Amino acid sequence: MNWFERLPKVELHLHLEGAIPYPALWNLVQKYGGDPTLPDVTALQQRFVFRDFPHFIETWIWKNQFLREYEDFTFIAAAVARDLADQNIRYAEVFYSPVDFAGHGLQVQPLTEAIRAGLARVPEIEVALIADLDRDFGPERAARTLAEVYEVRDLGVIGIGIGGSEQRYPPEPFAEVYARARELGFHTTAHAGEAAGAASIWGALNALHVERIGHGVRAEEDPALLDYLAEHAVPLEMCPLSNVCTGVVTSLAEHPARRYFERGILVTINTDDPKMFGNSLAQEFALLEQRLGFSHDDIRTLILNGIRAAWLPDARKASMLAAFRADPAWQA
Repeated sequence: MNWFERLPKVELHLHLEGAIPYPALWNLVQKYGGDPTLPDVTALQQRFVFRDFPHFIETWIWKNQFLREYEDFTFIAAAVARDLADQNIRYAEVFYSPVDFAGHGLQVQPLTEAIRAGLARVPEIEVALIADLDRDFGPERAARTLAEVYEVRDLGVIGIGIGGSEQRYPPEPFAEVYARARELGFHTTAHAGEAAGAASIWGALNALHVERIGHGVRAEEDPALLDYLAEHAVPLEMCPLSNVCTGVVTSLAEHPARRYFERGILVTINTDDPKMFGNSLAQEFALLEQRLGFSHDDIRTLILNGIRAAWLPDARKASMLAAFRADPAWQA
């Protein structure tokens, strides 16, 4: 096990449905009659190669057809939590997308209960949930999902976000939904600056008043936006290898994470959909060192940024910061 694997870590931008370990997803494919184009788990893994961001969304929808019953979500939640714990990820804030499964007759409340039941099977990691309201279904549906999520907030649902087809659905129509979410006590984030440009990030900041930005890769299209992000310490949930896999950036060498970090922006590093992109958090950090010149001290700062940007009480953040710094792997 290398240093990056031994390090204690946190993750703030991870989609439950995109983090299902391959054997677990293969189990579900077989449960629902298989797929003639997938003779084995290796072929399943190879399915996750994307031409561009729209193709990624198309594949996401294809994958979701194998999640049809509440027990499937208990099964995958336990599998994902175990995989995270095995990577020495101590705390994670994980998106789940309940509206994507309404077509299977699954309701938000029992689906959330099923996920929490699976997470509870792995006490080695603490997982908070973020409900992805999914911009593709529009603001009215997002408002209904928010109300339903509020009924199960005591299951560790601490925030909301909007993923989906950013290039087709700008953030501004969701302003009322986000205002209501804040009234209900939820934290807020939004995918922005991934499949659309700087204007999408400005919209998330000015219309939705988000606390964090998911991705933010294209912020540098507007230097004034970079200044704003640095001045206001807006955390970016950056996912470098995801951005390469979906074609948002052409290569890791072109990724702006280093430029943002040097500009004083609060950068955090995450995996997004690790089993769709074949990445891990340790791999992200190792490649940041190899390709973008991040030092071990820089990597430590990125991890601590994740704690600082987490939606935890200040006392919990302080104790976690101290625990990480005292970990035997920290100074190795």
